[in-house]
Amino acid sequence: MAAELSERSVEPSTLSLLGLVRHLADVERRWFRRVLAGQDAPPLFSSKTHPDGDFDGATSDPAVIAAGWQAWRTEVAFAERFVVEAPHLDIEGLDSWRGTVSLRWVLLHMIEEYARHNGHADLIRERIDGARGM
Repeated sequence: MAAELSERSVEPSTLSLLGLVRHLADVERRWFRRVLAGQDAPPLFSSKTHPDGDFDGATSDPAVIAAGWQAWRTEVAFAERFVVEAPHLDIEGLDSWRGTVSLRWVLLHMIEEYARHNGHADLIRERIDGARGM
């Protein structure tokens, strides 16, 4: 057990900054378009047959990078409009995992989601530039 506690995260992990952007685009899309707005909006980067497509498909191709950022910006813009236009925070949507959820719950969940992935991003950034701490 002691050896596992000191294990470092290294390849072959597919976790990357672009993978996080693509993942968060799909997360925004799922909660705001599918669950709350009731739209038929399948994930952009992952699927049932390739659930890690958001990370596995994150390559250094400039077109892939641009598409990832554009998708994230589009989904965040939709979420922002949805929240502004919502009559109150208690509107509800049906989630296949959690049942009925409110806009309030989704907003809190998104704070948790971004906080978790910002921590991942900081570790990736440290690996890229070597800077640690503040």
